[in-house]
Amino acid sequence: MELPAKGFKGYVPVFPLPKLDVYVTELSDEGKPYRALSTELTEETHRRELALWRRLWRYPQASCWSREKWRQDAVAHYVRVSVRVEGPEAKAADVTAMLRLRDEIGLTPQGMSLNGWKVVEDETAVKRAAKKSESTAQERRRRFDVVTG
Repeated sequence: MELPAKGFKGYVPVFPLPKLDVYVTELSDEGKPYRALSTELTEETHRRELALWRRLWRYPQASCWSREKWRQDAVAHYVRVSVRVEGPEAKAADVTAMLRLRDEIGLTPQGMSLNGWKVVEDETAVKRAAKKSESTAQERRRRFDVVTG
């Protein structure tokens, strides 16, 4: 399947995963560690997930994800794991999961090949841009007078 080199211009679906609560370790008055919900980190993490989700939906691969609805959960899980990997508590298993999901959703050359996808230029747009560039250069040359002397 051919993917548009300029990316996907269609509808970006709603991020399908629920907001994930983020906990931090704090110390009690007695000095004992306990896990406490961090609403600030929960919101920050969710904003990062939504930003990455929107960015991915502008990639050429999104044209296939939009047609193959079953892939959208894999894209969402990739987003979740990618954001987790950015944090200080990331584990090797998180990195492995992120790399595997990259292949599955076609974000690597190997993944593109396994999915049978290829990014192609819009030949009509390329020809139109080349023609416009050529005519602009000719127009600039016409504006100059040749002075001999």
